[in-house]
Amino acid sequence: MKKLIHNMLRAVLVVLVLGLSSCQEEYEEVGGGSEDQAITANSSTAVLIEKTSSNDGSYDNIVDRASCFSIQFPYTVNVNGVGVTINSKSDLEVIEEIFDELDDDDDILDIVFPIVITLSDYSEVNIENQEELEALARECLEGGDDDDIECIDFVYPITLFTFDIQNQLTGEFQVESDKGMRRFFADLDDNQLISIEFPITLKKYDGTEIVVETNAELAAALETAKNDCDEDDDNDYNDDDFTEEELDALLVACPFQIRQVIRDEIDNTEQYVEYLLTFSEDGTVYMSTFTLDQIMGTWSTSMTDQGVVLELNFENFSDFSGDWYVYELEEGVIKLYKDEGNRVVLKKRCDIDPSDDIDGETFVALLKECEWIIKDVTSQGEELKRLLGYEFQFMADGVVTLGNGVNTMEGTWEMGLNSQYRLSLMISIGEEPGVSFEWPIKEMFEKRLEFKIDETGDEMKLLRVCEDSIDDNDIPEIRNIALGGTWNIALYQEGEVDMTSSYEGMDFNFSTDHQVEVSINADPITNGLWRVLRDSDENLKFYINFDTDDELAELTEDWKIVSVTTTQIKLTDETDDGVVNTLVFEKP
Repeated sequence: MKKLIHNMLRAVLVVLVLGLSSCQEEYEEVGGGSEDQAITANSSTAVLIEKTSSNDGSYDNIVDRASCFSIQFPYTVNVNGVGVTINSKSDLEVIEEIFDELDDDDDILDIVFPIVITLSDYSEVNIENQEELEALARECLEGGDDDDIECIDFVYPITLFTFDIQNQLTGEFQVESDKGMRRFFADLDDNQLISIEFPITLKKYDGTEIVVETNAELAAALETAKNDCDEDDDNDYNDDDFTEEELDALLVACPFQIRQVIRDEIDNTEQYVEYLLTFSEDGTVYMSTFTLDQIMGTWSTSMTDQGVVLELNFENFSDFSGDWYVYELEEGVIKLYKDEGNRVVLKKRCDIDPSDDIDGETFVALLKECEWIIKDVTSQGEELKRLLGYEFQFMADGVVTLGNGVNTMEGTWEMGLNSQYRLSLMISIGEEPGVSFEWPIKEMFEKRLEFKIDETGDEMKLLRVCEDSIDDNDIPEIRNIALGGTWNIALYQEGEVDMTSSYEGMDFNFSTDHQVEVSINADPITNGLWRVLRDSDENLKFYINFDTDDELAELTEDWKIVSVTTTQIKLTDETDDGVVNTLVFEKP
């Protein structure tokens, strides 16, 4: 049955061809209602088919500077003295990365010959040297006017038929690729008749597909698609093919951090490294720093023969004011240039809200004004309870101490930018690696500081303590009660489990140096740290910290104070899984 249908199809095609006149114009009628299904090999429709199936040589223009041919993989190039083997299209990005490492150097690329190039008709030519390559490149048309049509593609397979001058079917061919299509037409005589088995599918540059049923529909679709997209046939490999509208949308999406400023060949980057540019849709742009200093200016974009231009205007701020050509958009980086020796590089920072920027000077003043107690510190996913309640003191000479009231460690501190250019508190205490990091500032409040290293998840929270919190009457009152003699544990309960008996006979004595001594029958068995603080949520907390290898380590916690009398201190703590633990001290 399948064979019978196939033979019938051939017979129909033959009849159609016999009904055609010898006038070529009948094959070329587009939109005139003709349903003729045969074309000649030199017809305008055939030319459109050839252009659509031609080899696109523009993807490697960074190497050969020619869109009408491409270099066959693999081959080797020397880029600014670095040898690079090109095995695929993705390897071409390595060349651009090397070129982009420095913006003010001379980029030099040398091809290691011999090479083989593929022309638009997929024929191959051996090239022995640079002179031969340049001679062929000069024959290519620049500016996007080369022969191929890249904005639309055939969806294969496609079946083609050929006929002789007596209109007899001479061949049936199934084409599987652009190369097969282009070579098929290259082997035909100019006046040979070809027929296409419709319907066929075409895929446009944006991924949408269209189905055509006739030669007229096919010719119209290919002709229309010729100028539907930017074929990137010019030799400006660094243009990244963006429009003015795309640049505008990118600029207002997020703040941009200044990563490089070169004016008149002088590198001024260091003085701007903390600055942000925030673009608004109303044409205003704010230049701000981490200290909340702001300078308002205006911005606009325009399209010129040299590409998109970003105009910036800041009063009395010449380093940035002027017309800047945008020569690259890549992974959130915008590169600007004007004249010789003037460059600005901006990095998109969606993780920063300029309205929440940290006032660096205020932060340093706040840091040195009082002592700071560790409320929580996490390193590599582990909560370091051994540091709970330890006290930082940041001094003006860059010295920092960390102590528990008896033992004190010393190191250094400074404010600066980490490797991600985020304002950070940099602490180095050799004896305590758990806090020796570059801590990016997450939040700053009058009584609380929070830091977080996004890459590792490490976090630290500090609470401010000034002169024993004399402005908070509750804190000294509770401290004085705790200092008033010996205490025993009347209740220690983890959820529903009563573990009070584990502490039977232990006496707890809280001293003014933040130490708590534990003894049995007047014989000391261990020491720990204790503090009374009010946290940033205005909760009164009773901090207890015993060493992790101590038998009392399970008491280490920032306990919430429930009630305090001269004879009883009741504390609770809710764990992450919702279990409430209870600790009650009573006078014996």
